[in-house]
Amino acid sequence: MKINIKIALILALAAGPASAQTADVSILASTCSGCHGANANGSGGIPGLRSQQQIYLADQLKAFKAGSRPATVMNRLAKGYTDEEIAGLAVHFSRLR
Repeated sequence: MKINIKIALILALAAGPASAQTADVSILASTCSGCHGANANGSGGIPGLRSQQQIYLADQLKAFKAGSRPATVMNRLAKGYTDEEIAGLAVHFSRLR
């Protein structure tokens, strides 16, 4: 799995800055499936991310990062996201249909 991620990043970087950003967000978003489900539809008590409004998703991630929205895991994960990654994730999941 690590080899595939490295190859994807190398190819994305070779393709240029815009493609690299898209690839990075796609890789980051793929890690969300462990809790939010393979199709981002949610799983059990964990909410779906698919087709949510972009501003809503970004606001929630920022709240997790700031610690103003309580959570068991997301507040710890979100602290590691940059503002660009939060924006990219919000766009990514809002566009899923």
